[in-house]
Amino acid sequence: MVYVGEIVNIHGIKGELRIVSDFKYKDKVFINGNKLYLGKRKQKVVITSYRKHKNYDMVKFEGIDDINDAIIFKGDDVFVKRESLDIDGYVDEDIIGLKVYDEDKLIGKVTSIIKNKQEILLVKNRNKSYLIPFVDEFIKNIDLDKKILSINVIEGLLDEN
Repeated sequence: MVYVGEIVNIHGIKGELRIVSDFKYKDKVFINGNKLYLGKRKQKVVITSYRKHKNYDMVKFEGIDDINDAIIFKGDDVFVKRESLDIDGYVDEDIIGLKVYDEDKLIGKVTSIIKNKQEILLVKNRNKSYLIPFVDEFIKNIDLDKKILSINVIEGLLDEN
């Protein structure tokens, strides 16, 4: 499952839900007829309508037709199945957990991705944590089959000196 966003509130009385999402492939997810999964219980729902409103993604789901049906989902996370995404790229869940190498030297594992103006990989090993910009200048190769991410180390990237 891939995290898409969070339901932060309901909108109106007809069951429309307000989602906050910084997912970069929203255009592939928020499509009428697509299946999403809500909350810890991963309840399957089908999108019947979608629109943007200010900074929110407004979604209506099949069978959620009024405020009483919708309110129980407030605060739930929204997921999509990875295999249902038809994308040319990576999602966070693909990258988190990869072993990071500089040539043949293991640096650590990607533990999270910090989203700011650009994405930054948080890489940890037993002793240290590193922040590596997730940009082409630093990322040489990503091999999802071998679960390896190769980086290009420049002076100062890994050393404090």
